[in-house]
Amino acid sequence: MNANVFTTTDTTFATDVLQSPAPVLVDFWGEWCGPCKALAPMLAQLADDYGGRVKVAKLEIDRNPKTALAYGVRSAPTMLLFKGGKVQATQMGLVSKSQLTKVIDAVLKLVGN
Repeated sequence: MNANVFTTTDTTFATDVLQSPAPVLVDFWGEWCGPCKALAPMLAQLADDYGGRVKVAKLEIDRNPKTALAYGVRSAPTMLLFKGGKVQATQMGLVSKSQLTKVIDAVLKLVGN
């Protein structure tokens, strides 16, 4: 895994994501999910591209069902972009890097980063 992409869990989610001073893009994924695996290199690129301005986290939904349930994640991959402990944007399914960039840029503009 890319050094700029970290793993979060039900136990560490509040500290890792909700209390983060930087926006955090969380990839809710499954080990069994082909599109999730296809998305992983793109997320690593985004983590590098936005280094320091946006963090990228992965949460494996089968091992961390509480967090996935709390945010209504019903399918993988689902990406939620958090800032200030709140969901600012949602993207479901396998999408292009440019689509994710648009979502991230819109949130960064919104929060003034």
